[in-house]
Formats: sequence, C-alpha cells, structure tokens
Amino acid sequence: MKTIAQQINWDFKANGRLEIKDKNGNQIYTEGSSGYWEKWKCNSQGKVIYHEYSDGFWTKSEYDSNGNEIYWENSEGFWVKREYDSQGNRIYYEFSDGKIIDNRPKSCEDKEIEIDGVKYKLTKV
Repeated sequence: MKTIAQQINWDFKANGRLEIKDKNGNQIYTEGSSGYWEKWKCNSQGKVIYHEYSDGFWTKSEYDSNGNEIYWENSEGFWVKREYDSQGNRIYYEFSDGKIIDNRPKSCEDKEIEIDGVKYKLTKV
C-alpha cells in the first residue's frame, strides 16, 4: 500500500516533511522522507482519540465530558482506566496488569470509632 506522500508524489526535498491538519488545525497526519508516518484522529474538542504509527503500533483514548482522559489502550494490550472528581483530580486508576490506585472518597457510614474507651457508630447527617 502506498503512503499518502507516494500517492500525491510529494517532493520531500522541495517541501520538507508532509503534514496534514484538519479544519480545526489539529495535526492528523505526518510523513517523513523515509516513509515513516503517523496519523491521528481527534474528537470535537480536539483531543486525540486514536494515534497510529506506520510500524503498526496504535493508541486509543476516551474522555469524559470535562475532557479528562478516562481510558487509554495500545496495540500491545496495555490499558488504563481513570476516574476524576468534580475538580478534575484523578482519584482512581486501574491498569491492565491488575494494579489499582484508589483515592476515591470512602463513606464513613456505619464505621465505629473509639474515644476514651467509648465506642461510637458513625451515621450520615
């Protein structure tokens, strides 16, 4: 299969590296004289949702309504899930290798504490 530069007979000596941008100015394709290329797909907010390399490697991303990346994966099977609080702070990570970092707030409902030898049960107010 021919690259885009090969299809349009791009002259690298005269024009340099081939770069293509979408109507919003997001770079969606680049190619060098060696034939190595990269391409991107962006969502309506300009966030990269897909990135592919000529060697076959790719990455995909998903975002929440605030533009935070909530899922990322690559062609090698590695992925990461993320959650964010209302201020945009990452509060949860889950990795494809099983590692989890959980900083989400925990409920204190029905937990017991002891103060001066007296036990108290916490309730939501």
